[in-house]
Amino acid sequence: MKGGIGYKLLYGCTYAVSLLPYSLLYVLSDVFYLLVYYVVGYRKKVVRKNLSTSFPEKEKQELRKIEKKFYHWLCDYFVETLKLLSVSDATLLKHIEFRNVEALEQCFDDGQACAAMLGHYGNWELLSATALSLTRWKESNNEHKSAVMGLIYHPLRNKVFDQLFIQLRQRKQGTCIPKKDILRYLAKYRKEQRMSLFGYIADQNPKWENIHLWLPFLNHDTPVFTGAERIIRKMNNAVFYVEMERPQRGKYVCTFRLMTREPGKLEEYALTHQFFQMLEETIQRAPQYYLWTHNRWKRTHEEFQRRSKDEGGRTMDSLREGESTKEKS
Repeated sequence: MKGGIGYKLLYGCTYAVSLLPYSLLYVLSDVFYLLVYYVVGYRKKVVRKNLSTSFPEKEKQELRKIEKKFYHWLCDYFVETLKLLSVSDATLLKHIEFRNVEALEQCFDDGQACAAMLGHYGNWELLSATALSLTRWKESNNEHKSAVMGLIYHPLRNKVFDQLFIQLRQRKQGTCIPKKDILRYLAKYRKEQRMSLFGYIADQNPKWENIHLWLPFLNHDTPVFTGAERIIRKMNNAVFYVEMERPQRGKYVCTFRLMTREPGKLEEYALTHQFFQMLEETIQRAPQYYLWTHNRWKRTHEEFQRRSKDEGGRTMDSLREGESTKEKS
């Protein structure tokens, strides 16, 4: 195990906790919930603002119920993620079920790599175990070269925690690739004729300079990243939306829903629009499993236009529309 003293101490403590059975981990989660929600009030103002503006039609009492369920799930997410350090494959597959993986394997059979678009919904960390559900594209199978299952991630500033999360995500045959390096790795896998499935957490909040598109999402005019779509179109990946459900505590169902196998034939940004529409439908069904603690709508379209005006008074939006029109002509 690589890392300095700080990492080894963190890993040792985390691993020890992960050895607890799920039943005791959920008791621990219940204690965390009382502390996080009632004592600390972790980001409660942000959560309440996000919920009230996303669901203006809901009464305050209903919003409070969603809020409490959210914090309870957030604590569950924490202990479920720690459990990845020691849980066996067989035990983990009792807690997460992967559906429609045969569609992924069909794409691989046809020589087409895949991309999965997902949001901060349910326990996205468990998707690192997708490789466990494949039957014909594992390392032990000689019929094919093993497929690469991975997640594109933004490295954490804290190197100790960054190393821990890489360990968590790679323990179940997953591969973590920093987002700045993903194109190079995808080109490498294609040259090696290796199939791959990489997950893009596509509902991140972009910085001002990375905003290229605004769209309606949860009753907000929302700035979104378009990098996932650009990479997918460039690599001509089959694209799947990751639908995650939590029918009961300790049980997740992950369904890979095909969006398209021909992303290059879609209009620009159509894939991004489709993803956010599907994600919103998922959230509307069970909003308590979305990550409401992020201050997702702190950047407004009005301020973006003010910041991005050039010397001629034109906004960045108008400049981009002009460039798009010029390209089409």
